[in-house]
Amino acid sequence: MINHKLNNKLIAITFLGLASLGLSGCVVNVGDGESGWDSSESWEKVQDKNCTNLTKLSLGMPKDQVMILMGTADFSEAYIQQGESNKEVLVLFYRTQRNNGDGKTTKDECTPIVLSNNALVGWGETAYSKI
Repeated sequence: MINHKLNNKLIAITFLGLASLGLSGCVVNVGDGESGWDSSESWEKVQDKNCTNLTKLSLGMPKDQVMILMGTADFSEAYIQQGESNKEVLVLFYRTQRNNGDGKTTKDECTPIVLSNNALVGWGETAYSKI
C-alpha cells in the first residue's frame, strides 16, 4: 500500500517536472496591438524597397512570384467577384509613402497590388478603383 502511494507521488512529480521543462521555453509577447517597425530596418528602407520592387512587377505575374518579390503585405483584402465566372480577388497593400509621422502604417500610405485568380492584374489606385 505504501509503495502504491509512493509510486503515484513519484509519477505526479515526474509529470510536473517534465511539464515545467517543456513550458520553460515558451515566451508570450503581449504588445499594444499597434504595428511598429523592426529596429533592424527603418520605415524609410522598407518604403524604398517596396517602391523598387513595384518596378519589377509585370502584369500576369503569378501570385507566389509577387509575394516572394514584395514580401509580407502591410494589409490585405480578399473576396469572390460574382459574375459569369467567379473570380478570386486579392488586394495586397505595401507601404510606399509616409503621410503621418505617428509610427503607424495606414492604407493611405500604401500602394495596392491587385491579383485576380492568382495572377497580377494591376497595382496602384487606378487598378484598385476598377475592382
